[in-house]
Amino acid sequence: MYQDEEDVPPHCASPSLICSVFCHSLRYYYTAVSAPGSGIPEFSLAGYVDDQEITNYNSVSRRLLPRAEWMKKEGPEYWEDGTQIGKGAEAVFRNNVRIAMERFNQTGGFHTYQWMIGCELDDDSSIRGYEQHRYDGGEFIALDTQTWTYTATMSQALITTQRWNSPEVREGERDRNYLENICIDWLKKHVENGREELESRVQPTVKVSGQHKDGTLMLHCQVYGFHPRHVDVKWMKNGVDDVPTYETTHVLPNPDGTYQIRVSADVMPGEGDSYSCYVDHSSLGAPLNIVWEPPSSWVTPVVVAVVVVALLVAAVVGFLLYRKHRAGYRTASTSETSSESNNTARA
Repeated sequence: MYQDEEDVPPHCASPSLICSVFCHSLRYYYTAVSAPGSGIPEFSLAGYVDDQEITNYNSVSRRLLPRAEWMKKEGPEYWEDGTQIGKGAEAVFRNNVRIAMERFNQTGGFHTYQWMIGCELDDDSSIRGYEQHRYDGGEFIALDTQTWTYTATMSQALITTQRWNSPEVREGERDRNYLENICIDWLKKHVENGREELESRVQPTVKVSGQHKDGTLMLHCQVYGFHPRHVDVKWMKNGVDDVPTYETTHVLPNPDGTYQIRVSADVMPGEGDSYSCYVDHSSLGAPLNIVWEPPSSWVTPVVVAVVVVALLVAAVVGFLLYRKHRAGYRTASTSETSSESNNTARA
């Protein structure tokens, strides 16, 4: 892999802008595949601000194109420079796939080489950078942003990291400059251009439901249609945060730019217990606490068990009383018949 032959994502002039009160990120994903006809381009470069795709270049269009409406504020020079960077990266990453296949002694098949590089800017103006390389979905090389050196997470990557970390190349220092300066400046500019959409606040819709599962009660809390992405969702019992989460999905994007998440809990409800879904989001004045209430026709396993036991006890008691009653009836009938017979005999 020859990263020093390629360029990083579009980074022209670096305007100085005031940081947003939100926490934002700028990331670029480079992906190359070994074989055509897989249904995806042989090479693609996608840029994201937060979780919104803002630009895309691929081996089909061979042009850097806007994916967010507000990115059209950039002039022709931005798109021409980005297109040239995309074309250069396309050649490099196609070569990267071939080199990786040789390292793994692979002569055919479908394989992928991916590179992710990006930066984050927090509310307190602190910054973070990150860079990862993956091969066939597994981590291949990672950049240590404390030492600004590369670590090989597969033995096949050692030859590359040794070269990048060498005093002659020092690739980590180049990427440090990009991550701490150029990337952050472009992130600020993109946020300024797309602030209205990126920082819009949309309140979540919350739906709670429950279903019996293997003798327990499975509770589901579906939270959807919210923006921005960060949200806190959990199940609570009797108003106390003590319900272990059974399953939590990732926060997933919706086509309209909002997000959704589902949190589930597996509980054994007792008499008088109540369960609620707690949701905290920046669009809310105060956190929501949506109580789950079973339908009027709902009968919990505990109630069913109590009813069944009560019915069994009642049946047993009723049967014993019936047996006793029948036994008493037979004794009385026998006595009366004998007395009548004796009286008849005496007559």
